Amino acid sequence: MIDDASPTAAQLPPQLVKDDELTGHSVVANNVMNRERVLTGVNSYSRELGFDPAEFLYSHGPAPAWLDMCSGEGLALHAAARQLPQAIITGVDLVGPLLPSAPPDGLELITADLGRWSPERRYDLITCVHGLHYIGDRLSLLERAASWLTETGLLVAHLDPSTLRRFDGSDLSRPVLRALRAVGFHYSARDHRLSLRGGRPVTLPFTYLGADPQAGPNYTGQPAVASYYRPHGSRPPAFDNR
Repeated sequence: MIDDASPTAAQLPPQLVKDDELTGHSVVANNVMNRERVLTGVNSYSRELGFDPAEFLYSHGPAPAWLDMCSGEGLALHAAARQLPQAIITGVDLVGPLLPSAPPDGLELITADLGRWSPERRYDLITCVHGLHYIGDRLSLLERAASWLTETGLLVAHLDPSTLRRFDGSDLSRPVLRALRAVGFHYSARDHRLSLRGGRPVTLPFTYLGADPQAGPNYTGQPAVASYYRPHGSRPPAFDNR
């Protein structure tokens, strides 16, 4: 079924950029994301996620594993590693820590593009605290991250559906959320939190077209990236830059 018509000149979206270009944009390669967010308290992972990651890990056996995507300075990870010396904790960030400090045993902070990075193990907990807002092909990352979970693992990430768009700029949030729920994700509109329990292969019916780093502020009040997709079964737009 075709649910998108060919674009007219008036419908053309902003100039989309590929993810290779996106990673160098100031909105994405920023030095603010999760720089001061700690494990518990007011400005914390516990508050943003709705649970204490360290307590969650403690309940997953003697050597649990946590992957935090877009980890920034990794302050929360440092605290969790000190509380759980047997845990394996990995933080991945495009910019990486700006303050040099030796990580505790069990903590690895990696500077890498999440669009290209993949782990060598599975994790009991995968988090992305307000990080998807700066990822171009965020649906692909969610597909891949679902396969990085253990059988009893939990993935939690903040998602702003209003920044998911068709090639003509129209809202794609409902089809995306419907597709995510169909493969096992749960979305809380109140908290803008997307979650998945249990690792599994995931395929979402959308083709990534590119991103708009000039989309402006999202619900957080901070500049964010809008991601453009073509639903499978729709007519490819003339300006598809893939």
